[in-house]
Amino acid sequence: MSTSLRSLLVLSLASGALLSGCGGDDNNTPRVDLRLMETTDIHANVMDYNYYSDSVDNGHGLVRTAMLVKQAREEITYPGNSALVDNGDLIQGSPMGDWRQAQGLTSGEVHPVYKVMNEMAYDVGNYGNHEFNYGLDFLAESVNDAAFPYISANVFSADGSTPYFDQYTLITKTVYDRDGNPHKLTLGFIGFLPPQIMQWDKKNLEGKVSTKDIKAVAELLVPQMKAEGADIIVAIPHSGINTTAYSENAKAENSSWYLADVEGIDAIMFGHSHLTFPSIDFAKTANVDLEKGTIKGVPSVMPGYWGSHLGIIDLTLALNEDDESWAVVDSKVEARALNPESEADAALTALVKPDHDATLEYMDQVIGESTDDIFSFLAVVKDDPSIQIVSDAQKAYVEDAIVGTELDGLPVLSAAAPFKACDRKGVCAEESSFTVVPAGELKVKNIADLYLYNNRLMAVKVTGAELEQWLECSASQFFQITDTADRQELVDFTGFPTYNFDVIDGVTYQIDVTEPARYNGDCVKVSDGTRIVDLQFEGTAIDPDQTFLIASNDYRAHGGKFAGTGGDHVVIESPDENRQVVGNYIQANSPVTPTADNNWSFAPILGYTSNLEIVFRVPNTNRAKNFVADAVAGAGGSFLATLLDDSGNEAIYELNLQP
Repeated sequence: MSTSLRSLLVLSLASGALLSGCGGDDNNTPRVDLRLMETTDIHANVMDYNYYSDSVDNGHGLVRTAMLVKQAREEITYPGNSALVDNGDLIQGSPMGDWRQAQGLTSGEVHPVYKVMNEMAYDVGNYGNHEFNYGLDFLAESVNDAAFPYISANVFSADGSTPYFDQYTLITKTVYDRDGNPHKLTLGFIGFLPPQIMQWDKKNLEGKVSTKDIKAVAELLVPQMKAEGADIIVAIPHSGINTTAYSENAKAENSSWYLADVEGIDAIMFGHSHLTFPSIDFAKTANVDLEKGTIKGVPSVMPGYWGSHLGIIDLTLALNEDDESWAVVDSKVEARALNPESEADAALTALVKPDHDATLEYMDQVIGESTDDIFSFLAVVKDDPSIQIVSDAQKAYVEDAIVGTELDGLPVLSAAAPFKACDRKGVCAEESSFTVVPAGELKVKNIADLYLYNNRLMAVKVTGAELEQWLECSASQFFQITDTADRQELVDFTGFPTYNFDVIDGVTYQIDVTEPARYNGDCVKVSDGTRIVDLQFEGTAIDPDQTFLIASNDYRAHGGKFAGTGGDHVVIESPDENRQVVGNYIQANSPVTPTADNNWSFAPILGYTSNLEIVFRVPNTNRAKNFVADAVAGAGGSFLATLLDDSGNEAIYELNLQP
């Protein structure tokens, strides 16, 4: 059946359902109300705690999300008419996850995420890309304590012949219709993850597994699931939305939009992007209905990250008693946010208290000292000490590593990005969304705040021409500034995540934001704009044929998106994590004085007749505003920021780029 015909049929059935009232319709057709619930991108944030600031955080944590799950189950007439799934990116991404990995996990020990999830009675879990950061052995030892099945359909053996994990699972439940009659309903869950794990975690996966395109695998398996008895099929892709033309060979990272075209999928519970769906973030996305919560007519939800939301899809199912088949006749979708005034689940909090206490002890180890504050409040609008110290550490490491090798003598540069600079929706109200390392003792928790991910240090060899295009993609972080007096936001948070805003140290350059971005968020060329100007090395314009080494991380080096990256460019694959490299550098050079070298800036805007109002935002806190004031005072007039408004949770500044 074609997608359009299917949509018309569902619409027709839905119309009948809406007219039928609470019980059966005129033909006494049984109706079942089914509630599907989803968490995603927990990233080991089990507790409602910020380990960097040593304070309770009531905006995240699985022990708080658990209360949303309890509430959602209590709201429905028959609590058994529900299923709870996790989308992935579960065991890595918080200090508790780092502590657990650093201590190791032996047989009989249960990872704290599964201590909580087993009590919450999940029905199924899906693997995310960050599940592989600690290696396949650690992953297997973690997941084997989950009291629910795990799935991923597009990971295969190294030769591609055999599925590496269970690709899907069928779960038969006894559900009750609106008249209280029981029925057997078989739910089919199929999971997916980004094929790019083969680049992002090459060190852990090369020669062991392979990946295939998400949609192509779904088209093969969904009919098989139907044939095996699945009444309703729920896709759980750890994958966001990409609306470019579909190509199987591209193995798209974000394929949830494509999955909506796969006949037989009744609901999509997705993640990976750390956003919420339905929400205003997707107002310009083609073929979505934000009021209904659908993608191409398919009910869909994405519930944020770190337990900030619970995804809920309510399906109304109608039974065709002639052939005992079920059809979705209506749906309602919600990404339900945590209530900051609510409490965490006390029993679950007590259950993981030993893990929490051990994490606190682990994070409190002193490794050095800083003579100045290291804050990332300005990391996307000027050269910044939180980026500088990472670049200095990476550069020093590679310079030592190449001594006496064939690479000795090549100029070494370093690429580093702000991992924490507002959230991915561009909300800059919370200091916890930024790196905040006050002057004084530097502890393990501070290094984790400086370098959020457990990447491994690598270096690539690039030409001057590739270096320039690398920076051009990085400069896509900004909106194009036009000749208008209207207020213009400078930083595009949702279109280009800040972890891709690479600052490359060792060269000097300016960014002309009056030019259109040459690349989109995937480094695909979209215009002939030239934003990088006056690119120099040691005071001389870059030679396009000159060779450089750029210190970076495995995510970037093997990613292949940015010019000069990909396996054929990688020349150093170190055994050390970037975070450890930064920690070792601080230990060896303590006390450190983090000072940005101001190697990049925005080009002055000339020729515009309008009095521009270009704005950026920081938290409306004394610490953030004092940091901006000090930056303005110490910039010798080159960083001209004026406070416009601090009446809400954000302080809004005007950046004056007109001389």
